[in-house]
Order: sequence, then structure tokens, then C-alpha cells
Amino acid sequence: MPRQRPEKEIQFHYLSPIRINAKQIIRETVGRILRRDHKSARLINYVFCSDKYLLAMNRKHLGHAFLTDIITFDLSDSSDEVKADIYISADRVRENARIFGRPISEEIVRVIFHGALHLAGFRDKSRKEQNEMRLMEEKYLKQYKEKSSLRDTIPRLRSK
Repeated sequence: MPRQRPEKEIQFHYLSPIRINAKQIIRETVGRILRRDHKSARLINYVFCSDKYLLAMNRKHLGHAFLTDIITFDLSDSSDEVKADIYISADRVRENARIFGRPISEEIVRVIFHGALHLAGFRDKSRKEQNEMRLMEEKYLKQYKEKSSLRDTIPRLRSK
């Protein structure tokens, strides 16, 4: 049976600077995405890097000679506990946010959830799969926004 507390097993690493808000809510949402497919996070590393770094990985590991915003490596040993390295280009996230007229903070969360959806079994090769992936990204992005805005309205207790 999958563990129910994936939050500590989801880590963020920075080879390129980018700001991520409400990391705990992101971790909880990624856990929810995985539980949808009866999985839990054993260890998921989100690595934020440059276009150049991710292009080199894309060429070396996938044989692709084009820029991408994300590459997901599922390294799992079992079907119910996920172990993965997910590389995200901070450059692509910034550029896509500009192109699509979205805040960078929203685009980064969308891409994080995109990687988790791949780990939960979603694909995006066909037009139909891409549409389903976008719907799921929107669903989890909406949940994230609701929880993060609620968190901002809760008064914080100050220690003396």
C-alpha cells in the first residue's frame, strides 16, 4: 500500500535560479496527483536548470536536438512507489510564461504538475493525450491556487 505522506520525498534543486512559491502546497498536490494512480513518492527530485543544460540532456538521453521545458526520468523500482528525476528549464518556463501571457509563478507550477502527471501515467504524444494533459494541469493548478490563496489569508501567530 502506498505511503500517505509524500511531502518530504519531493525535493527542489537549483542549477538555475527561479523562485517557487508555496512549496508545501506543491508537494501536497504532487502527492495527490500520484495517489490518483495509487502511487506515492519514494523520492522525486525537481531540478531547475538552463536551456543549454536541458538541451544537452535531451540530446544525450533521448536523441532529441530541440529545446524543451521538461524531461521526466521515471527511475521507479516498483509500480506503487515513484522514484524520479525531473529536469525543468527555467529559461523555457520564463519564455513560455511570456509567450502565453501567464505569470512565471503559474507557469512553473504548471510544469511541475506536468511532470507529476507523466509519473501518474499521463502521456502527451497525440492531440487527444495533450488535451487530456492540459485539462489535468488546469485542474491541479486551480486546486493549488485555491490552497495557496487561502494560506495567504490565514493570520499567522507570532511567537514572543
